[in-house]
Amino acid sequence: MKRVIAIDGPAGAGKSTVAKIVAEKLGYTYIDTGAMYRGVAWKTLKQSQTATDEDILRAVQEIDVRLACTENGTRVTVDGTDVTQEIRTPEVTHIVSRVAALGPVREKMVELQRAMAADGAIVMDGRDIGTNVLPNADVKIFLTASVEERARRRYDEMKEKGYAVNFDDLKREIALRDKQDSEREISPLRQAEDAVLLDTTSLSIDEVVTYVLKLSE
Repeated sequence: MKRVIAIDGPAGAGKSTVAKIVAEKLGYTYIDTGAMYRGVAWKTLKQSQTATDEDILRAVQEIDVRLACTENGTRVTVDGTDVTQEIRTPEVTHIVSRVAALGPVREKMVELQRAMAADGAIVMDGRDIGTNVLPNADVKIFLTASVEERARRRYDEMKEKGYAVNFDDLKREIALRDKQDSEREISPLRQAEDAVLLDTTSLSIDEVVTYVLKLSE
């Protein structure tokens, strides 16, 4: 049976890392919805540094966002340009919540995401997969962790990539993003009623993956 697995949760909870490994072990396709919104944010910044709502809506009108699973992980292209690395910059991260909060942006991305999931055998992660994008998913999981732990993970990730970051600033940014994602009017971040809650604060990646795989049997 080609199952559909939805993994939701706030920034830094480990969604992408866990989803990638689970998809690989099951032989499924991993769909990083956050990368799609980051693609819109990247294009917005390329076209205008002001990144107003009007700028974002202009960028998404004719956008072509694609995900491709390769041996080196998921590659992201926007209008034919590989932006896999570029969408992970602090500048993109800073505006992605505002991008994702706009109705026309979400409508376009959700349409693409549902089409990708139509044939099953996928693991999709994001903020509203189990509640909005794929409400009939076979397995729904909501990953979370303390703000402190999520900030530490993001700090380590950014430092490894060579970015100069401040831990306290990251902690405040993550807390603010939690607030923005949870309070937005359209498809807010929340746990689906039938989702399994898993706090990853004190768990290793392997422990979380093992748990998710058991739920997916």
